[in-house]
Amino acid sequence: MTRSSDFQDPELVKKEIAGVNWYHQIDLGDGIVTPGVDDTANRMAPLELPADLRGKSVLDIGAWDGVFSFEAERRGASRVLATDSYCWNGEGWGTKEGFDTARRILGSHVEDFEIDVMDLSPERVGTFDVVLFVGVLYHLRHPLLALERVASVSADLLVFDSHTAMAEERRPVMLFYPGTELNDDPTNWWGPNPPVVEAMLRDVGFRQIDRKHPELIPQGRLILHARR
Repeated sequence: MTRSSDFQDPELVKKEIAGVNWYHQIDLGDGIVTPGVDDTANRMAPLELPADLRGKSVLDIGAWDGVFSFEAERRGASRVLATDSYCWNGEGWGTKEGFDTARRILGSHVEDFEIDVMDLSPERVGTFDVVLFVGVLYHLRHPLLALERVASVSADLLVFDSHTAMAEERRPVMLFYPGTELNDDPTNWWGPNPPVVEAMLRDVGFRQIDRKHPELIPQGRLILHARR
């Protein structure tokens, strides 16, 4: 993926991104990175996205500014669909402006569809070889139902990332945050522990589940690869 011919001038790129309220840090080339508040590079590496996605279809659920969507395209995915709802419709502090701006600058062919996780289905979006479900589950009021929807559109690999809590508890449990206890954010509802996430994934049809970078679990981060 190369930058759009309309944005070969770095100064034009800088001007284009200046007015956007970014979340992700997206490399736009020429040393220009969007000034997002997220430490995206350090979040990206532990996900262990497949290095070669040629011939694969990819669904990015909760794409926001789209950094993982654009990375999947860069790795050769034949089709990438970015979906979001909350972060694109302006209910929070995020909007779709970052995604649209980055896609335009990059000359990307990533598709977009505004849809809530709970409305995902094969009839609405199809099924995908690789599904990215990164940083979404703990924001959802109905996590098991959400995973049912995610499983319905997953043909093979699910790359899962979430906040996690109570890692010392061996039983499958979740911590409920009724207010703003987690990061002063009222959209953070759950702190699932690793056993409960793995149990829910198996319940919705994933047979093989591999933990990635377990050293991150005490820091409150859970990364899994799950296959149907």
